[in-house]
Amino acid sequence: MDGEPLFRILCHCTICQRFNSAPFADVLVFRDKDVSLPPPNAVNFQTYKPPPNVQRGKCATCAQPAIEIFAAPVLPKLVMIPRAMLRSDAEVPSPIAHIFYDKRVSDAKDAYPKHRGFLRSQLAFLNYLRSARRTSARPEA
Repeated sequence: MDGEPLFRILCHCTICQRFNSAPFADVLVFRDKDVSLPPPNAVNFQTYKPPPNVQRGKCATCAQPAIEIFAAPVLPKLVMIPRAMLRSDAEVPSPIAHIFYDKRVSDAKDAYPKHRGFLRSQLAFLNYLRSARRTSARPEA
């Protein structure tokens, strides 16, 4: 990673559950320019749902979730990295929220906002993205 994550989010959608073989995805969201992409043969990408806005990639060696690339018209290109891909001692932000919480496997025991339903989850993600981009665009004091 060449830059700081915009935010960290916990996604409970069934696609993330299937991709991660876990009850939810714990991912850090980056601008694409802040992440060096792995060599093409290092990751096997798959589209889980059309249109292919999100390409999800697993390590070609160990088959663990490695990277997700989000590219949709009129939105910035984003890269999502699973928290598990970073060193355990790496400094990362706390999660900002749960999305698709209505699809959860079990209840979360934390105080993070919990967004339920497709539209509410998508809007929450876009609002967090807009807020993070606005905050990170401010010049250093």
